[in-house]
Amino acid sequence: MEATWKPHEKHGQLTKQSDLPDSVFAFPKQRKEPLIDAKHVRSAVARFDQVIDVSDADRALAFANIELAAKHYGVDLSETSWHELGAHPQRNREKAAAKGVATRRRERLQQERTGQG
Repeated sequence: MEATWKPHEKHGQLTKQSDLPDSVFAFPKQRKEPLIDAKHVRSAVARFDQVIDVSDADRALAFANIELAAKHYGVDLSETSWHELGAHPQRNREKAAAKGVATRRRERLQQERTGQG
């Protein structure tokens, strides 16, 4: 898979992710995981398996983009394939997040009732 990533030289002058060109994203079609500096490259590696609704071809392209950006920013990658980063997205993220919100809401209401909040 040929990488589409290109360095973005105007980093720091932009205020919104929407201002970034598609070419700076690991997943350019979905505009997910911007690769604008070493910190963002490491973050894209760490979050790779959290990206949902992408094909294997999208993952292969994203890994190629991450490899190119890592080389550009001097980030050492021990992985040699996107399969090593995780191929199983966290499909129940939204459900788990909703459950966490409900739990915190219940705890807050309970604290308010007992005068502890």
